[in-house]
Amino acid sequence: MIEGVEPGADDVDELTSALLTASRLLVAVSARSLAAVQDRVTLPQFRLLVVLSWQGPAKLVTLAAGLDVNPSTALRMVDRLVTAGLVERRASARSGREIRIELTAAGRAVVRQVTARRRADIAGIVARMPSGERRALVAALRAFAEAGGEAPVADAVPLGWS
Repeated sequence: MIEGVEPGADDVDELTSALLTASRLLVAVSARSLAAVQDRVTLPQFRLLVVLSWQGPAKLVTLAAGLDVNPSTALRMVDRLVTAGLVERRASARSGREIRIELTAAGRAVVRQVTARRRADIAGIVARMPSGERRALVAALRAFAEAGGEAPVADAVPLGWS
């Protein structure tokens, strides 16, 4: 044992480094998947589209909280996405004074297109791994997500930046 280093610290450091490397790869995959729509949406705007795709119509303050931005930033993003035809503002059925933001058909198409491209890119990478390592990676990533408090994602839920 190395003096001053607690047992297991080496494997934590090694795993942390491996995850940082993998996260760089996933960021690159995400950037490539957005390339086809980068003239229409920025990464933060895409995150907003994904949140709406996942949770459905929402109030501006709810979106801002979900994106961890202030409401004025969320408002500017929504304004741009409304102009692009990707989201729309609607009066709530419960209260005519409450405005909800929701995806348009074009917004849903952008989320589907980017997600499909990302899924195909990741599937190509995973397919190059030996099957035993793939199975071990599934277990490890599930444990990692659980340790971080992240709920499991079903296949039907778009995988984006949320």
